Amino acid sequence: MVNYQSDNYYIVCEDLFKIYKIADLEVVALRGLDLKVRMGELMAIVGASGSGKTTLLNILGGLDVPSAGKAIVGERNLLKMSDRDLVSYRRQDVGFVWQQVGRNLVPYLSAYQNVELPLILLGWSRKKRRQRTEEMLNAVGLGHRMHYRPDRLSGGEQQRVAIAVALAHNPPLLLADEPSGELDSQTAETILEVFRSLNETYGVTIVIVTHDIRIIYQVDRIVTIRDGRTSLEAIRKSQPDQPDAVSAEGHDEFVILDDVGRLQLPKEYIDTLNLKGRVRVLLSENHLTVWPEEGRDGDDN
Repeated sequence: MVNYQSDNYYIVCEDLFKIYKIADLEVVALRGLDLKVRMGELMAIVGASGSGKTTLLNILGGLDVPSAGKAIVGERNLLKMSDRDLVSYRRQDVGFVWQQVGRNLVPYLSAYQNVELPLILLGWSRKKRRQRTEEMLNAVGLGHRMHYRPDRLSGGEQQRVAIAVALAHNPPLLLADEPSGELDSQTAETILEVFRSLNETYGVTIVIVTHDIRIIYQVDRIVTIRDGRTSLEAIRKSQPDQPDAVSAEGHDEFVILDDVGRLQLPKEYIDTLNLKGRVRVLLSENHLTVWPEEGRDGDDN
C-alpha cells in the first residue's frame, strides 16, 4: 500500500477552476478544487453527475485546459503547456481507458495489433514492440487471445485489452472513466484485479472515476467531489484480501479542509441538523463542535 505519510506526490491540484462558456452563459465545472495523488497510488474519484469529476479527469489527461489555479502532473505544469506539449504529454505520459469499449479499440484490428499500434506511432522498433505487446497482453491475462479481433472477445476481455493498450507505452499515469460501467459484477471484479496487479507490478499511478461500489471500496483511497470541490476522503485501513475491505468500514473517512479553511460537510449531516446560512462553531480542547444558529449557546448536541 501507498505510504500516506509521504509527500511524494505525482499529481498536485490547488484552487483549480474550469469555466465553460456556452453562448452567453458561463458554467463553472470546478470551483477551487484541491487534490493530491501520490506516486504509485490506486485511487477512485466519485461524485454525483455534474460534480466535476469527468472535467478533472480530462484536465489530468491533457484533454482540457484549466481556467485558473494549479495543476501539476509529474514535472509538467498543465496550465502552462503549449498545444504541442499537450500532444506529447498525452502520447507519452498518460494512458486512457474509457467506459465505452468501442472508444478504446480499433474494431478491425486484433488485440495484438491494437496494443502494438501506439508503439508504432511512437517509433518503437519491431523487436521492442513485439516484446512489449506480448508482455502487456499476458499481464492482463489475454496472451491466448491476442490474435482475436474485438468482436470475438467478451466485454470484459475487450476492456482488458483496452487496459493493455493504455499501458503499452509504459506511461506513469493511467486514467480510467467508469471502466466497469458496462460490465457485470464478476467481470467488474476481474477488471479491478487487473488494475491492482498492474499497479503493483509496474508502479503506475491509477486514477479511476466510477460510481461502482465494487471498485470504490477496493481501491487505496476514495475522493468525493461535490459542486466542483473535493469534499470527502476515505483511506483504506485494511488489506484487499481482508473481509472488511469491500465495505465502508474498511476505510477511515475524512472531511477535506482546503488552504483557506473551508470544509464541505456531508450533505446528510447538513440535512439532519438543518444547517444553513450561519452556523455556530465551538473550539474545544481537541475538536470542533458545529450546530445550527438557533441552537442553545454551549450546547454540544
